[in-house]
Amino acid sequence: MDRPVTFGVFALQGWKMELASIDGAAAKWDKVVELAVLAEELRFDSLWVYDHFHNVPKPGHEAVFECWTTLAALSQRTSRIRLGQMVGCNGYRNPALLAKVTSTFDVLSGGRLDWGIGAGWYETEFKGYGYDFPLPKDRIGMLGEAVEIVRSMWTEDETTYDGRYYTLHRANCDPKPLQQPHPPILVGGGGEQLTLRVVARHADRANWGGKPEEWARKREILQQHCKDVGRDEDEIEKTWSPEVFIRETEDELVAAGSKSLWGEAFESWRAGNLVGTPEQVAEKIQRYVDLGCTSFMPWCSDYPSDETLRLFAGVAAEIRG
Repeated sequence: MDRPVTFGVFALQGWKMELASIDGAAAKWDKVVELAVLAEELRFDSLWVYDHFHNVPKPGHEAVFECWTTLAALSQRTSRIRLGQMVGCNGYRNPALLAKVTSTFDVLSGGRLDWGIGAGWYETEFKGYGYDFPLPKDRIGMLGEAVEIVRSMWTEDETTYDGRYYTLHRANCDPKPLQQPHPPILVGGGGEQLTLRVVARHADRANWGGKPEEWARKREILQQHCKDVGRDEDEIEKTWSPEVFIRETEDELVAAGSKSLWGEAFESWRAGNLVGTPEQVAEKIQRYVDLGCTSFMPWCSDYPSDETLRLFAGVAAEIRG
């Protein structure tokens, strides 16, 4: 299936401490809005937020704007750019409530929702906010049921569901989403035996990470899972959400060094992300396109600066032609 290559970018949100240099919550929010509006002006296709409460690599008592309220506000300050989560944490919201939230959001945004969902992994957040933190197999089982529930509530008059993890009786969800038959469903995560099996069964789009050889291996595994459930793997759009850091010259890149929050060495961080000059980043994107990836939504590692954001928009424009 031929698809155009599309480009998104993350909004500022605070999860990676990128707002720490700005004093005051109001000023931080002003910067979030400023760069979201700029992303639309720069012709990005989509704008994304994380679904987290605590900073990384550890809680830093620094602002993290909540996922859905952030997106709802940004939907009223933009008009064209699509809006999504990379990805929502299923464990943080009952799936029936999430169906209601997503449906409402699709209406108030004018049909611009790209719904991203995953099983969740950040244990300190689960414990900090009083959520149970089930075993991985149970979190992923809950994810699969949640996608079934949300899709049903988007499309059916009412939903009764009796699953292993969730039970609903005649749940109503009105208004329905504007997008028909429903907003695209993106399942995030590269777990090879469980998560990618959920992708094969339920997702319109998939997102996992990795350097090219790792990314390619996971696609091969997804292909096998799709074969097992009788689905054409080409029906599922493959996406990638690395970090991006662009400078005009090699000297500037080397001088800046690694921007990894987890202390990854520069060359390794560079190899696994969109780090380079505009020409180098375009070459990396083409390599992933050749592997079957058609949508790129990275996080700018020099936020709150807009330098990478602007340079990446130029790369995207060149690739689109």
